[in-house]
Amino acid sequence: MGFRFLTLIRPFMAIIPEVAAPDRKVAFNQKVLWTVITLLIFLVLSQVPLYGIMSSDSSDPLYWMRVILASNRGTLMEFGITPIITSGMIMQLLAGAQIIS
Repeated sequence: MGFRFLTLIRPFMAIIPEVAAPDRKVAFNQKVLWTVITLLIFLVLSQVPLYGIMSSDSSDPLYWMRVILASNRGTLMEFGITPIITSGMIMQLLAGAQIIS
């Protein structure tokens, strides 16, 4: 007997939020511009050292990951994606409470 995921969530469809369709089409040039800006920010943050972190010459178990991600040991990118997610949640909370527009 077949089983589908959509039949399982059908009773909850009324309360699940949905994303609205976009109002306009974003131009390709604008997409490329924002992608380049984001890449430059990532590369800069991968080189800015954290204050108080001493660089050591000991073995680095994450060496190959740092090579792939173009990061250095003890930089701002050591934090990973957590600060981005946290700041996004704070901005959504502030916007939801209409503290910011």
